[in-house]
Amino acid sequence: MQNDPPYRIGSVDYALRLATLLLELESVGVKEASDLLGVAPSTAHRLLAMLVFREFAEQGDDRRYRAGTLLRGAENRPDAVRRLREASGPHMRTLVARTGETASLQLLVGADVRILESVESGQLLRVSSRTGARLPAHLASGGLVLLAALSSEEVTERCSALLEDERTQLRADMTRVRRNGFAVNDERTEPGVSAVAVPINWPLGSTTAALALAMPTLRFGRKRLATIAQTLSEVARSISDDLTRES
Repeated sequence: MQNDPPYRIGSVDYALRLATLLLELESVGVKEASDLLGVAPSTAHRLLAMLVFREFAEQGDDRRYRAGTLLRGAENRPDAVRRLREASGPHMRTLVARTGETASLQLLVGADVRILESVESGQLLRVSSRTGARLPAHLASGGLVLLAALSSEEVTERCSALLEDERTQLRADMTRVRRNGFAVNDERTEPGVSAVAVPINWPLGSTTAALALAMPTLRFGRKRLATIAQTLSEVARSISDDLTRES
């Protein structure tokens, strides 16, 4: 039995109670959240919007809210993300030194990938840091790698907003990724920018992040692809090994 703190902050208390509801229930609507918390619908909506902004919640196409990245699964807890960043940093700098291109660490957030960290190339013509940016997972190289590691049911749920031709293309892309072990984004998300990504495996074997290398398209070619993919895979294995030793 825990006693009330002497100086309880109402808005924080509501937000934490709402986060708990998202973990306990499959989904929550604004009216339902309003009733459960005993607050006005407008207040519930603002609380849910803030939880979405901070990635504690996600809103589906049905306009209902579900647990977000930071509430779902051990691999997405803040302490695990911190460990991933710390383990990846030195290896990403090595990757940039070896290839001369910009490296990034990416996480799956609903139907998008979020660029958690970037290390820029030192070349004059380079892809700049995209840290904090979100890209459509079905187009980004890191997103394709992470989607390919999921079940068909989960991919369908995450990408329910895609049109039928986009879903067909995604299925073909995931088949290619599973066969090759890497994904390619050749100007799909940004003109003049190409990228290649591979999975980073968590010690328990689940794919939790992607390691990507982005470059100006004029420096990207199929002849270079095999070397890039091999280098990325080597660095991703080194990151996985470090995470395994820490676990």
